[in-house]
Amino acid sequence: MKKRVQTVIATYLLSLLLMVIQKPIFLIWYADKSSDFSFSECLAVIWHGLILDSTTAGYLTVIPWLVMLLTIWINLSERTIQQILKWYFVAITFIVSLIVSVDMGLFRYWDFRLDSTILQYIVTPKEAAASVTAMDVISTSLLFVAYAATMWFTLRVIYLRYRATIIAASRRVLCTLGFLLIGGLTFLAIRGGVGHAVANVSMVYFSDNSFLNQAATNPVFSFLSSSLRSELDADDYHYFDESQRQEIIASLYPDPSQIAPCDSLLTTERPDIVLIILESFGRNVTDEKVDGEWVTPNIQALKQEGVWFENIIASSFRTDRGQVSVMSGWPAHPVASIMKYPLKARSLPSIAAELRRESYTTSFTYGGDANFTNTASYLYNTGIETIYDEKNISLDSEHRTTQWGYNDAAMCDYFADQVLALSEGDTPLFATLLTLSSHEPFEVPHHALSDKILNATHFTDEALGKMIAKWKASPAWDNMLVVMIADHGMGYPEDLPLGALARQRIPMLWVGGAIREARTIDTYGSQSDMAATLLAQMGIAYKDNPFSKNLLDAAQPHFGFWTYNNALGVIDADGYVIFDCTGNRIMEQHGDPSHTESLLRGGKAILQTIHTDLCNK
Repeated sequence: MKKRVQTVIATYLLSLLLMVIQKPIFLIWYADKSSDFSFSECLAVIWHGLILDSTTAGYLTVIPWLVMLLTIWINLSERTIQQILKWYFVAITFIVSLIVSVDMGLFRYWDFRLDSTILQYIVTPKEAAASVTAMDVISTSLLFVAYAATMWFTLRVIYLRYRATIIAASRRVLCTLGFLLIGGLTFLAIRGGVGHAVANVSMVYFSDNSFLNQAATNPVFSFLSSSLRSELDADDYHYFDESQRQEIIASLYPDPSQIAPCDSLLTTERPDIVLIILESFGRNVTDEKVDGEWVTPNIQALKQEGVWFENIIASSFRTDRGQVSVMSGWPAHPVASIMKYPLKARSLPSIAAELRRESYTTSFTYGGDANFTNTASYLYNTGIETIYDEKNISLDSEHRTTQWGYNDAAMCDYFADQVLALSEGDTPLFATLLTLSSHEPFEVPHHALSDKILNATHFTDEALGKMIAKWKASPAWDNMLVVMIADHGMGYPEDLPLGALARQRIPMLWVGGAIREARTIDTYGSQSDMAATLLAQMGIAYKDNPFSKNLLDAAQPHFGFWTYNNALGVIDADGYVIFDCTGNRIMEQHGDPSHTESLLRGGKAILQTIHTDLCNK
């Protein structure tokens, strides 16, 4: 009995120790961030992280506990039990070490600990690895080996020291009761204590600084709990009863009083429309200067001759969610991508579907694989007739300067000719291009700027300038409307946290011969408002776009709404608020407290509505 108890206790304590040491490893790995905090704050990371470390250790102890319990009644040889424990420890060593190392490598790009998000990329490993550098692979591989070796040589002591003993039949019931008590304590550790709430990530949150909270999070628990739990749990984000929710949503998205705006931006209601979705083109890079020169000189010049929307907010931090927001007028969910659910995505409204009803030809062009994150399924189901991607685009291999696909210089040249050819048809066109060069790892055949992020952005801007110039030289320009908008913002500078307001501000620029006059629109809005604004300019009803507002309709409330890893933000002309749904607290706010409270109330109602709608689709 003694050896059995020692085996269970040793498994729990050593597993707990292995979970705890992840915290100093993480803080050292990201010393550029953790160096901003005091020693006591770093100790607080370890202290507050203990509860999920304990929970994870409890999970790892369940199998040894069960094996020891069974041996009270079943006589197994010492070698058999040692072999069972050995191969169990081999399995958990591999799994835990893999999670720890992958999490450590990805946090630099994701700004949150590993969760089930990574599973959507497994089916397209080439694209999933496109952002990873050789140094990332080397460093995380070394970490995997080091952590796995540490974990293995720590846990192997347990099975090597195990000695089998036979328990007399008269003592088996008593020993079983004792082991059930140990099992109850293990369950208590797994549950996270005796409180009403079971173990969850928010339990380790202790600071108003996101990095410290993330550092305290156990990546093994984060990944396994999110993977085993549905990201579309109907009980999540339930802030209001149904009548309250409807009342708030009705005030935020009132029915439009008229289809066509009084203020027209266009010279025609049926222009040829070109939509360019710019990868990671946040305002923090497009508005940057190096040695007094713009990083995006072409966009800056085009602002002077087109319609510039000054206060547009990206709905998310990922391309798949931002693309849906742009093309379907649908706000982004904080943890789920609707593209992952083709049957749900096919029910979305879309600009393409509306324009096809108006006899438009619709197409989508991308230099990479359009199947990534189910993009092709979403596009075909929401009105795109033809998709051009790396599988059917014939370009020289020298233009594949990045693992993502053909670079933007080659693609902009290809797309420019494609649009001109389509413009000669008998029907108006709606052609979309998604760029890709301004994405990690920022590998471009261009060396104008020393900073890799700014250099890649400059490269894409140069390609855009040449493409626009080609269109301007053509008669097609007279009837063309080019809408340029980013899919999401950029983490620049590299320590800019996920969800920060500066990271959400993106450009939206309308240019072309169909533009009536140059002007700047200061109205606050989201990516999702582009759909209603465009359709209203064309005299097309947008009642099927419940979360899209016409930015030129003064009768509608105007605000920007965004989400990121289980958090939301809302901004208007009078203030903004950022709310952490996991920690259930305000992260940042600016403006009169009563106003930010109202903004937060609206943001919660929007999140509750899109979550419920996504669950029910």
